[in-house]
Amino acid sequence: MTYTLLWVGWILAFAIIEGVALHNDMPGDTLSEHTRKWFSVKTKLGRTIFLCIWAGFAVWFCVHIITGQF
Repeated sequence: MTYTLLWVGWILAFAIIEGVALHNDMPGDTLSEHTRKWFSVKTKLGRTIFLCIWAGFAVWFCVHIITGQF
């Protein structure tokens, strides 16, 4: 039960942070904007690195959820 509450709290904290960021006029404060900046997605190398990491995570997560492995 404790971990369930912690995960729900983490999701709620994210929703609050992102909600505030979406409703203000400050540029560069949402998770999407930070991700673009962190990976320098305006460059080909940055886009490639981001795509590889994202695709790898998506594949791992699907296998992990479906099979319960890893």
